[in-house]
Amino acid sequence: MIMIQTTSRLLSSGQDQAIAIQAPGRPDLSYASLRDLAARTKDALNAAGVGQNDCVAIVLPNGPEMATAFVTIAGAATTAPLNPAYRQEEFEFYLGDLNAKALVVEKDSDSPAVAAANRLGIGMVELSTSDDRPAGDFDLQTSMGGEATDVGDANPDHVALILHTSATTSLPKIVPLSHANVCASAENIKDTLALTEDDDCLNIMPLFHIHGLIAAVLSSLRAGARIYCTPGFNALKFFGWMEDAKPTWYTAVPTMHQAILTRASRNMDTIRSLPLRFIRSSSSSLPPQVMAQLAETFKAPVIEAYGMTEAAHQMASNPLPPMAQKPGTVGIAAGPEVGIMNKAGEILSPGQVGEIVIRGNNVTKGYQNNPIANQENFTDGWLRTGDQGVFDAEGYLSITGRLKEIINRGGENISPREVDEVLMDHPAIQQCVTFAIPHSKLGEEVAAAVVLHERTTAEESEIRSFVAKHLADFKVPKKVLILDQIPKGATGKLQRIGLAEKLGLA
Repeated sequence: MIMIQTTSRLLSSGQDQAIAIQAPGRPDLSYASLRDLAARTKDALNAAGVGQNDCVAIVLPNGPEMATAFVTIAGAATTAPLNPAYRQEEFEFYLGDLNAKALVVEKDSDSPAVAAANRLGIGMVELSTSDDRPAGDFDLQTSMGGEATDVGDANPDHVALILHTSATTSLPKIVPLSHANVCASAENIKDTLALTEDDDCLNIMPLFHIHGLIAAVLSSLRAGARIYCTPGFNALKFFGWMEDAKPTWYTAVPTMHQAILTRASRNMDTIRSLPLRFIRSSSSSLPPQVMAQLAETFKAPVIEAYGMTEAAHQMASNPLPPMAQKPGTVGIAAGPEVGIMNKAGEILSPGQVGEIVIRGNNVTKGYQNNPIANQENFTDGWLRTGDQGVFDAEGYLSITGRLKEIINRGGENISPREVDEVLMDHPAIQQCVTFAIPHSKLGEEVAAAVVLHERTTAEESEIRSFVAKHLADFKVPKKVLILDQIPKGATGKLQRIGLAEKLGLA
């Protein structure tokens, strides 16, 4: 199935009356209705002057309309899903950086994205639906007009999806993913998980995230299967959703799996009566102990996968039985070609540690408007992931460390420099550095060390409140150390890596 036009190949795998989209308390949406919605959406956007490769930002709550908006808008334009939790100035940055032509929000939305779009002169498109309509069905209304430059069907090279990825030494980079990229990734995941039209995925992942968009939604549609779209993760409702959806699998980040396990013992009847074919985990390292507990509780194989935005998500995955699963590894190459490269650009043999690199049909051809990043991150056609790893003799990949300084908070990537820039706006702060500290459940948490100007004062709580006015909650440092001096490296530079240990926070 590829994103409607190129994605129409994805949708064509489903029989007309087969169910495509489900949601709590809503009628089901068929594949035929999803195709009709795609055609209506394309007509509405074209009439508003939006065509192929025009960027349409999407700010919607999690749920079926977010899933179908992504899939159908991508048939007519370039989608850019954004986190609804962003503050106005964050929306202004991302919308401006994307050069968005339109913003899709719920009708009468009070999102700060609306104020950001109005300030930037970006056209508004309102999405409306109702609880009695099939899950994911919607109408679009806009006062925008004009002539679209390309109203044709999407081709494999048209950009289907744009996402930002963070960098510690620069502003977030723009990752354009073509229809060919996202469709190849959906196909890879379908094959890895042996998805068929008999499968039903219970989606609890946020749908502004590559994990939810590709691994849950597009892989399911590629297989002609069903996707049950929840309003977002809620451990208290998970087992009720299981009873409603009767899923064959779900995919999540490790912290979600851990929260589900805390409520599993009181829901064993549901678990036994609705056996899962498998459970998938990605976007952050899954502790082997959690993998074992999941497998024992659900009596199902737990498939850990390795992904990144630049690869349209999946790069490697532990396989389904009867092939071997190796806890602590991210499995075998699962779509793209995966290698280990040394600093000289040479591909290493199994057992040798180096940087993980990838190339393949699902991998972006390069960052948008960023030749420096492309030069730094691509070597002889290989994309450098910034992760360090090693293959064993059987081709299973272990990630041994991170070369990048990005903070991975339970699957949410946070650029320390972005937090630094907000901290430095505080009138009392003279110097700062944001860094990662270990967290037992999230893997990493955000911390910051600051030095105050002379004759000024500030409390940790007040600094955190200041940051919270400008950044989403998950980016706000959970610990702020007020120091007389921040430890520096040999060259006098502030260093993030190793700072937690130096400050006794590891």
